[in-house]
Amino acid sequence: MLKEIFGECDELFIKTALTHPSYTKENNISDLENYERLEFFGDSVLKLFTSKLLYEAYPEASEGELSKIRSILVSDAILAKVAVKIGLDKLIILGASEEKQGGRRRESNIACSLEAVLGAYYLSGKREEIENFIKEYVMVYADDIDKHFERYNAKDILQQYTQGVDKTRPEYNVVSVSGPAHKPVFCVEAVWGSKVIAQGQGKSKKEAEQHCAYEACRILGIIKD
Repeated sequence: MLKEIFGECDELFIKTALTHPSYTKENNISDLENYERLEFFGDSVLKLFTSKLLYEAYPEASEGELSKIRSILVSDAILAKVAVKIGLDKLIILGASEEKQGGRRRESNIACSLEAVLGAYYLSGKREEIENFIKEYVMVYADDIDKHFERYNAKDILQQYTQGVDKTRPEYNVVSVSGPAHKPVFCVEAVWGSKVIAQGQGKSKKEAEQHCAYEACRILGIIKD
């Protein structure tokens, strides 16, 4: 799928972009052979092209509005969805321990690897291909984020509210994990001041927390439907 989207790339770059730090650590391999450096670079590549496309797509939007949309577009949650859509999660080279702990489903791992892949292809001269990829796979979420920003940013909104009331943060507890191991469903509750204020479900703990926070914001009247 990567070749179909981006074309050819230096094989060493791609192998490095797909190698998780747990693998190099377990096998006593140099950290230079995992994705961290390429991820650092790819993060900037992603933000550059996403910023360009947002600037062009929303000519009336202010700097603040563009920044809000971009912050969600380049988040682990969105990048992980994109990476899974192109099958990148199946290609990551993990250490045995990380694999056993469900690292292949972890949003941060998948998102970091995607950023590293973008960094690898940028260094291989595939700039037009990267822009087209971001336009097709990442920008598709932009309009929904623009219209329903609170739904994507509910955890921050809830935290700002609770800190404004009593200077505390809500806590999120996993109530249950159901479904098959390869496709779990997390149920999470939000606790504030020793009281459970809402519950939410999701395919990952982070997604469940976001849904839970949104429901809490609705219950507390912070967000109006």
